[in-house]
Amino acid sequence: MKLQFEKIEPEAGSSFRVIHNTEPETCRVYWHYHPEYEIVYIPFGNGQRRVGTNVSCYELGELAFIGPNLPHLNFSYGKEGQYEEIVVQMRDDFMGESFLQKPELAAVKRLFERGHTGLTFGAGTKQQVGPWLEELPGQPPFERFLTLLRVLHELADAPDAEPLHANGVRFDLNPKEQDRINRVCQYVELHYAEPIDMNTVADLASLTVPAFCRYFKRMTHLTFTDFVNEYRVNQARRLLYSARTVADVGFAVGFNNLSHFNKTFRAITGQTPSAYRKALVG
Repeated sequence: MKLQFEKIEPEAGSSFRVIHNTEPETCRVYWHYHPEYEIVYIPFGNGQRRVGTNVSCYELGELAFIGPNLPHLNFSYGKEGQYEEIVVQMRDDFMGESFLQKPELAAVKRLFERGHTGLTFGAGTKQQVGPWLEELPGQPPFERFLTLLRVLHELADAPDAEPLHANGVRFDLNPKEQDRINRVCQYVELHYAEPIDMNTVADLASLTVPAFCRYFKRMTHLTFTDFVNEYRVNQARRLLYSARTVADVGFAVGFNNLSHFNKTFRAITGQTPSAYRKALVG
């Protein structure tokens, strides 16, 4: 799927943008990025989130905070029938260049910093801020601004925030460089379940293996091995919702032994696969 840049313009009389979609068909579904932060609120239903290298599932609605220039797919992807979402898009300076330096907004500033690799929130925070977000589309500009500040303050202090660990690539690149890094990422997406040969990947980027390793680290702030491991772990998180054994999940996403899978999964998520699954089912 081709990655596209989305140009976002705030509404007239507002410093940010609010979108209210009530059907999947009203959402333009594509793999995209933009320099704005994004809040996505889905009041009901189950689905899949794809943010950067994170591919995981949500249940009973979703509340996510996505950082700037972090590639993501619309949350309506693959949805049919009844659907609703509220999306808020804002720059980090939408309140003014120095506004986040105010001591009263220290927690909100930290939220923006933590949001660079994505956050998702639990049922408690969804229940608290969901009604506020539902009010946004019908509010006049000033009340809407105050409501958004209230939402950001609540998200900043939310005890149930969970990092998505969603890494992306740099997008201050020219189209040729974007195409090169996208070829590599798409190859991983197609072949993560198999052994990945570095020579093949380096050839896709028209580089030698040592040059490719340096290039990829510069573009993504990850080694290529770390990138592949994170992608595989995020795929595993999705499969752990199923009845498959932990060992089967590990082999299905490309890990060649259970010990390596457990060690890598814990290093990235802070939990073993078994503990992660147990937390899912309560």
